[in-house]
Amino acid sequence: MGKHHMDVFWWIIFVAFTLQPIIRQKMLEAARLRLIARLERKRGSRVITLIHRQETMGFLGFPIFRYIDIDDSEAILRAIKLTDPDVPIDMILHTPGGLVLAAAQIASAISRHKARVTVFVPHYAMSGGTLIALAADEIAMDDNAVLGPVDPQLGQHAAASILKVLRRKPIQEIDDQTLILADLAEKALLQVKATVTRLLGERMGEEQAEKTAELLSSGTWTHDYPIMVDAARELGLTVKTEIPMEIYKLMALFPQSQQRRPSVEYIPTPHEPSPRNEPKTSQQ
Repeated sequence: MGKHHMDVFWWIIFVAFTLQPIIRQKMLEAARLRLIARLERKRGSRVITLIHRQETMGFLGFPIFRYIDIDDSEAILRAIKLTDPDVPIDMILHTPGGLVLAAAQIASAISRHKARVTVFVPHYAMSGGTLIALAADEIAMDDNAVLGPVDPQLGQHAAASILKVLRRKPIQEIDDQTLILADLAEKALLQVKATVTRLLGERMGEEQAEKTAELLSSGTWTHDYPIMVDAARELGLTVKTEIPMEIYKLMALFPQSQQRRPSVEYIPTPHEPSPRNEPKTSQQ
């Protein structure tokens, strides 16, 4: 083999290795969209995913943590706008939480959707993910899946814990920075509790909604406390444990990767209602 042919051979090898991750990513994306389309046909719904993974940067090895952010809320709000009001929505959640503003926007949009909304939690939906789940008509959790408290966090500290400083130390012994944080913490707790009460008030009595909101938002538990299926039901949430197998298969198509991927995916076409779709009715 001549030098020219060897150069061509190694160039082909180089191009193949360079393109392999891109091709693999495109194949994964295509496979996810096929599964989403299959699930939509099966359930007669719009399927939206909100899936976050901890990814690794290949050249440094440092973790990149994915959270609910404004990009996510914008994408989901667009997906809901593209969905006819009479078409049910199925949202697949797998997230540690994130920005309260973004999660509240998503939750508000879900609560206003006319047709039935089901949130599927195959593994976990913590913090802001739980806030989104609370807006759904029904939550479908794997038997071992968990939700979490929605108490606000200020930096590295829970808002409820910051307020405890005021009750345990004389005001003269507390520095100005902590007093400012305590003021913000008090407002954050009131705001989150009001949001949760509003979301739950549409599906349970006002008294039960306020009680549940207090438990979830006031720092009763640590922020990473796992709320299992039975505990979620005891809180008054409508929870079932039937999850379509397509959702588990879909989760397998979100492997840890060195490439960043969109955390929200849906088929970007308007969805019209079909005869089998029925608008959700108000619960008495």
